[in-house]
Formats: sequence, structure tokens, C-alpha cells
Amino acid sequence: MGRCGADGSHSLNLTLAAVGRCKPGPEKTLFDHYSGRLGWRLTLKEVEEKRPLPVPERMAREAQLLRGCIPKGAVVVALDERGKSLTSPAFAELLGQWRDTGRGEIAFLIGGADGHEPALRQSADLLLCLGAMTWPHMLVRGLLAEQLYRAECILANHPYHRV
Repeated sequence: MGRCGADGSHSLNLTLAAVGRCKPGPEKTLFDHYSGRLGWRLTLKEVEEKRPLPVPERMAREAQLLRGCIPKGAVVVALDERGKSLTSPAFAELLGQWRDTGRGEIAFLIGGADGHEPALRQSADLLLCLGAMTWPHMLVRGLLAEQLYRAECILANHPYHRV
């Protein structure tokens, strides 16, 4: 199945800002597969702090780098294990509400190995959990891209969600 057919008048501009660089392999292939199906524009921005900093300093630096990727006025969604777990239809509905109320710029943030610093979590519009299990950060990119594609299909009444 191809695209779900988002038209320009109901489009979202999505940014996925993630700590770490994804190397070629199955995780990148999965992300590329679903992000390539999206009618919504999805921009991947990867950030990295290579200095061996103590954990609190590294988390603060990663938060600073992630904040630098957030488009002006964007809704900020931080992926976090303590966040809200949504069904796919509820996620689609939330994205649709943001889109329909003129908040068409959304930034999804994936932190580093130790997660997001507390201040970044507190400032996010939504803390989103993809489930109670821990997922490799590179795999989360593909999982999120698939859920974004699924949400777009749900909003377009495309059968992908039930196939």
C-alpha cells in the first residue's frame, strides 16, 4: 500500500529530533520505509554529544541540542517511558486536533540512553510512551514513523489501519 493521501490543506509538518546517528541497517530501513509512505512532511534531525560528560551534564547538553531542532511554534512531543500511552486511533485524533486548530508543526523528541532531562520533559506539550517495554532508540524511530503513517491513514479513512 502506498500513501494515505494527505492533501496540502490538511497537512502536518513533522520534525523527528533524535539523539544519535542511525547507521545503515534494519532500523534505518524500517524508518525509511514508513517515513517514505507519509504524505505529511517528516524531517529527521539527528544530534550527538560526543564528549564523555557526566550523565546530568550529558542529558542537559542533549536537551539543548534537541531544543535547537524544534521549529518555532511547534507542538513538542517528548517520547518518554513515563509518558501517556495512546491507542493508534487516539494518537490520530490528537494529531488531527492539532492540525485542525492550526498547530500543524509538531516536533517529536527522542532522547539519549538516559532519557530526557527533567526540564525538557516538563516543558513538552505531551510526554508520549510507545508502551511499557523498553525499546532501542534507533528502533523507536521506525515505530514512531509507522504510527505517524497509521495516524495519517486513520484520518484519511484509508483501510491501512485495519488491513
